[in-house]
Amino acid sequence: MSAHLTEQAFSSLPLHASLKAGLAQAGFEFCTPIQASALPLLLSGRDVAGQAQTGTGKTIAFLLATFQCLLEKAPAENWDGKQPRALILAPTRELAIQIAKDAEKLNVESNLRIGIAHGGKDYQRQRDMITGGLDILIGTPGRLLDYQKQHVFSLKFIDVVVLDEADRMFDLGFIKDVRYFLRRIPKPEQRLGMLFSATLSYKVSELAYEHMNNPEKVQVEPEKMMGDRIEEWVYYPANDEKIPLLLALIARLNPERGIIFVNTKQAAEVVWGYLEGNGYKASLLSGDVPQKKRERLLQHFQDGEFPFLVATDVAARGLHIPAVSHVFNYDLPQDVEDYVHRTGRTARAGASGVAISLACEEYVFSLPDIEAYIKHKLPLASTSDEQLETPKPRVKREKEAIPQRKRHDVNKPEKPRRRRNKPKNGVNSHADKQ
Repeated sequence: MSAHLTEQAFSSLPLHASLKAGLAQAGFEFCTPIQASALPLLLSGRDVAGQAQTGTGKTIAFLLATFQCLLEKAPAENWDGKQPRALILAPTRELAIQIAKDAEKLNVESNLRIGIAHGGKDYQRQRDMITGGLDILIGTPGRLLDYQKQHVFSLKFIDVVVLDEADRMFDLGFIKDVRYFLRRIPKPEQRLGMLFSATLSYKVSELAYEHMNNPEKVQVEPEKMMGDRIEEWVYYPANDEKIPLLLALIARLNPERGIIFVNTKQAAEVVWGYLEGNGYKASLLSGDVPQKKRERLLQHFQDGEFPFLVATDVAARGLHIPAVSHVFNYDLPQDVEDYVHRTGRTARAGASGVAISLACEEYVFSLPDIEAYIKHKLPLASTSDEQLETPKPRVKREKEAIPQRKRHDVNKPEKPRRRRNKPKNGVNSHADKQ
């Protein structure tokens, strides 16, 4: 049995026969720890607030509970057969898309109608899909809020609500939209509620207890937050040693697939340029990359067409990328929770991984807070032990024209933007970007 699985078999749980068939076809036999802890509670009708990172199996846990509820519970007598009975909210398009993919895997015999709505795709097509009728609606808050305010769908018949990556909802400024939905669906005692978050901070816990029915807290032990399968190291380079050190580490470790995290768009351009200039194929993902190009780049990365992805935190939130062997924190994150999110991109689904941080002169001040948060010291590695060489010149990327009013932001850390403008002509422009 894989080390990340428990002895709890899905077959021993009181799941609907169609779900057991879906699990068997998808190759799922034993539960992960979060599934083993949360599913017995959820299947008995209890609300759950769970601490779980991506890659721990939380998505399958809340999807199974959602399916089970819809399959076992009769809809309201006045339900018209078209309005959604389950609402799953995700902070990013990529996460919503991944949830929908996992849902389809389980749905092979359940025959539930699943729909997804998010920005960056055809607005009218998604609207028509919702009005055509569905059982489970998955989406990002902005696009769904836009449709809901136009009365495209009703919230009156929601039997299950799921809030995934709740901490990111706060980070990205969507919590007001989330509260809008939570206040308009049936009361907590009339439906099943689930909340999952990589961290159960005070604000996340407060949200859970405000809008859920006395939820059971299922929490990962803090000392195991990073997992035993992630090998962590920290280097203390000078600023001008960072690129040579990164290149030396890549040459020595030869990562199969690596993500390099930076704090600013300008740093992303620099790192990408030096990787390309020194023979390492890479792609760059920052918050201003258009959605279609973003999806194409991620698919190329997942398909192994290039081994490295350079990304900012805003751009990388919600990404589901399997088989990432190495994570490099070229810049230490300024938010301690981002360290957990970044490092969680590796060692997914029972695999092992390596997370290397460069604590340079500019961002080293973040290290004590990070170590306090993860409750252990990062093992120290010496820059002098690596074979540093003068890098070849960096490649400069052809840039698209940047509007003048945005040029001064290029060297600032990317910040999530809150939706402030009211919808115009019935269309929420912010929702299209989400």
